[in-house]
Amino acid sequence: MSRIDISVKEPPKKKKCWQQSLKDFLFMFVQWTWGFCVNIVGWIAFTICTKIMGYRWQHFGYAKIVYVPWKGGGLSMGLFIFIKDNHKSKEWTYNCRIHEYGHTWQCLLLGPLYYIVIALPSVIWCNCFAGYRKKNNVPYSKLYCEGWANAWGQKFSGLKQTENHN
Repeated sequence: MSRIDISVKEPPKKKKCWQQSLKDFLFMFVQWTWGFCVNIVGWIAFTICTKIMGYRWQHFGYAKIVYVPWKGGGLSMGLFIFIKDNHKSKEWTYNCRIHEYGHTWQCLLLGPLYYIVIALPSVIWCNCFAGYRKKNNVPYSKLYCEGWANAWGQKFSGLKQTENHN
């Protein structure tokens, strides 16, 4: 089994050709039409965090990741991902980027339904069931939307999460 390089900061670049340019255009078009209500909130938060508060950010595939000094983990709002800055584990940060990118793709599919189908269950699972998960040794990815985010994040980023990505 090959070793996963957690120092990788973003997915590999795709070769630019007319087909890739068309895919890029369609991805952004759908995100900013069908997924508008999710992305506009993400864009406003991104702008505040980067332009006013000065938090660092990076590209990650089609998304932008902002590193914020909070106690939480990750939050995805369409094309805009917010994750804990300077987490003590580089492996956690690596896995979180991929996971949250999976939520970006869920937004592409679900558009305005993202809040009900993904965001609300995810927030409840994260904040209300931490004790249950710990007590019963239930992985975070056990909830349908979280396991789905892991799978799609890996598929669409081309990166594999480490074994400890629950």
